[in-house]
Amino acid sequence: MHDPEPIIPPGVRTLSVLPRTPAPAPTEATFARKPSWLKVRASFGPNYRELKSLMRDAELHTVCEEAGCPNIFECWEAREATFLIGGEHCTRACPFCQISNGRPEGYDTGEPGRVAHAVARMGLNFAVITGVARDDLDDGGAWLFAESVRQVRELLPTCGIEVLVPDFRGRPEALRQVTDALPDVLGHNVETVPRLYKRIRPGFTYAGSLELLARARAWLPAGHATKSNLILGMGEERHEVEDTVRHLREVGVELLTITQYLQPTRQHLNLQRFVTPEEFAELKEIAVSLGFTHVESGALVRSSYHAGQMHKAAYSKQHGVLPRWAATAGAAGAEAAAVPEAAGA
Repeated sequence: MHDPEPIIPPGVRTLSVLPRTPAPAPTEATFARKPSWLKVRASFGPNYRELKSLMRDAELHTVCEEAGCPNIFECWEAREATFLIGGEHCTRACPFCQISNGRPEGYDTGEPGRVAHAVARMGLNFAVITGVARDDLDDGGAWLFAESVRQVRELLPTCGIEVLVPDFRGRPEALRQVTDALPDVLGHNVETVPRLYKRIRPGFTYAGSLELLARARAWLPAGHATKSNLILGMGEERHEVEDTVRHLREVGVELLTITQYLQPTRQHLNLQRFVTPEEFAELKEIAVSLGFTHVESGALVRSSYHAGQMHKAAYSKQHGVLPRWAATAGAAGAEAAAVPEAAGA
């Protein structure tokens, strides 16, 4: 039996009961034009065009497309992509999120195989696998994550793998399924500061997210990293952001992304402010000083931005050599040509 006891380090403030936070009113930023630093130019390189075609053929969903990520051109050109598993509907209703919520339809146990075949056919150097919350399932969808890792490893062992998981309703045995599959990176996003959790992360708890990250760090071997993300512009205060960054480091998180909230539609959470490049740079400096091995902080950063490069840089810094997947990444394209299409793809 695996030990399910809490392992949050002493001294970390946790909140199990949070006050109800009212929805923030619109501000000038809510209706303002995006500042110049948020504008990105599309660049349709050959790798991007190839991956776009392959994704349509495989009938798979990527967060890159579903969430309208501004970095899709850059990441796909580097042969990195993020896959969404568990269906198109999430059982949580985070008001900032562009993925639709509702009751999921069915449980597709063939999805990990299709993801693996797509990763292999695309010849990816690094794949991020995320998923909707599946509170309708006993394991919260943990098997889908673990099986996706196993099948990608079987078909394309040269590919690095990151999983971005929900909280599995705090079930240690569900998380253990995923850590036992040994992803290179296990991510779980806190997204915001404790004071705003009730409104912005319904169904999640701040303490529960820290607990998951602490357990993941304890259960993963050296060389496998934990990661989290913070979104700014939803009503947080600067001192709250700095406190949250400290809490993440105290539970052993090594990789951190800090991003700008961009309101998808008028029906989503009202944007409160645009964060300047200078503030993002200051927060990165603070995080690095706390001991994070790699930090991406900026308005156009997303949680899976430069995912492979982040893990490669962190691993090299810690161990003095490239991770296994990065040392053999050049072979991925050659292997891809030999991978047949998945049945039914």
